[in-house]
Amino acid sequence: MPELTPKERMAIKRHHMPEQEPEERNKNFKEVNLGYDALLAMQEAERCLRCKKPVCIQGCPVAVKIPDFIAMVAEGRFKEAAAILKEDNALPAVCGRVCPQETQCEQVCVVAKKAEPVAIGYLERFVADWERMNIGIQVPEIKEKTGKKVAVIGGGPSGLSCAGDLIRFGHDVTVFEALHEIGGVLIYGIPEFRLPKEIVKAEVDGLKAMGVKFETNFIVGLTRTIDELLQEYDAVFIGVGAGLPYFLNVPGEHLNGVYSSNEFLTRVNLMKAYDTEHADTPVFDMSGSVVAVFGGGNTAMDAVRTSLRLGAKKAMIIYRRTEAEMPARVEEIKHAKEEGVEFILLAAPIELLGDENGWLRAVKLQKMELGEPDASGRRRPVPIPGAIEEIPVDAVIVAIGNGSNPIISKTTPDLNVNKWGNILVDEATMKTNKKGVFAGGDIVTGGATVILAMGAGRTAAKAIDEYLRNPEVW
Repeated sequence: MPELTPKERMAIKRHHMPEQEPEERNKNFKEVNLGYDALLAMQEAERCLRCKKPVCIQGCPVAVKIPDFIAMVAEGRFKEAAAILKEDNALPAVCGRVCPQETQCEQVCVVAKKAEPVAIGYLERFVADWERMNIGIQVPEIKEKTGKKVAVIGGGPSGLSCAGDLIRFGHDVTVFEALHEIGGVLIYGIPEFRLPKEIVKAEVDGLKAMGVKFETNFIVGLTRTIDELLQEYDAVFIGVGAGLPYFLNVPGEHLNGVYSSNEFLTRVNLMKAYDTEHADTPVFDMSGSVVAVFGGGNTAMDAVRTSLRLGAKKAMIIYRRTEAEMPARVEEIKHAKEEGVEFILLAAPIELLGDENGWLRAVKLQKMELGEPDASGRRRPVPIPGAIEEIPVDAVIVAIGNGSNPIISKTTPDLNVNKWGNILVDEATMKTNKKGVFAGGDIVTGGATVILAMGAGRTAAKAIDEYLRNPEVW
């Protein structure tokens, strides 16, 4: 087959991702996006221009060699594509599903200047899935053992990415996780219909096959402190995320039927609370209920779409700005709308109202208008005097962000943190002020994305490797 010209490549339309129909998927927890088949993947890969200066790589926080793996897909060489992907990404099947490619690699794709960008995320997902389903997850080359040991605290995206690189560098790695399953937000925060748990478990199994050890039900700071770990390990990476939920601080938040998104999604995902007959920690029965979710990010979309699947007759997003300011991915907002979620914009809760038995019955909303931009660059919502309404609700889920878990900073007082409890690091190396201790992900940045946390884990792994080989220069 003759090589296509750039003009011919540009003429190929982006291939749509097959997905479940909205009226079917809003009643089940099966994955919404169904993935490309081999033909679709190869056709989409032909859209890549094979740029001499691939800016898409610069747009990727873990610097995947995007044109190289896509070229392999175009030729049908999927095994080689998977090997290239995994040189830089320890969790490709995860990233292909939840990474915001539209604001990163795809945003800077040269094709996007005149047409829709190459579907880099969809292709990444296809390659990772093809490997898992056809040949099993392959173990990359592991360098000769160095005899050095690293403790990775937190089994989420940042910790797993860091562990994946460190084990390849030849170091012994143990990941310590507070919960009973590995994956962090991937396993307890993101719903099954967006990221099936079997995908996460398969990626973790790949790390186990590489030699990474895992200890669960281990709360660093309580089970053992950082200082105690440093007596056994040559270096420590802290990637515990931002798991402390923020609340509204309005009257009525104590009422029954009010959840943080962390609690709600953890119950549903990790404790299978959707199985009301067998779950030890079920959620409030949402059959026929009216549910309101406060927030405009991906977590808010996850929570409101989960509510529908648990039987809510009406599920609402209530957000104090407009849709243009929502931090959620465009695809997540689109899917929520298709599934029947109602959006109430320019409104903020000022009070939650209960009945005589202490159960939530309504929320009082303050109507807003947009003023001048705030520190985030988004226009600040300003209350409209006297514009207050009350709407009936049976359950409320608060999804307005998370802060840092204070356990580590309280039990490691010589570790420098900022006023929000985020660990202070040198951004070039992710090293903290404490010798041999590095940190990355949401515990450093505050709540961000999976791929940015993974990028921080990779940066830290490279620095830890250099530290372990030449500790005297650090």
